[in-house]
Amino acid sequence: NGLPVLVANRTGFEPGPDGAGGIDFWGNSFVCGPQGEYLARADRDQEQTLVVDLDMARSEEVRRIWPYLRDRRVDAYQDLTKRYRD
Repeated sequence: NGLPVLVANRTGFEPGPDGAGGIDFWGNSFVCGPQGEYLARADRDQEQTLVVDLDMARSEEVRRIWPYLRDRRVDAYQDLTKRYRD
């Protein structure tokens, strides 16, 4: 919808509760602008804090040139209220 996207992911290894095995987290948190462009990326293998200034006026500009909500098909929404088995 022309909004920035902020994605947080853990990094590092967490051993299993029984001491065997565990989970390796990938890291790579990121922030994207309203058109999907990367504004910041965290490393894969170390903890980081990303601080990004977001230009919400740019989101408004993107919405004006690409009006997502104007082109929606509300007539196709009816099935969204149904369960899969209905």
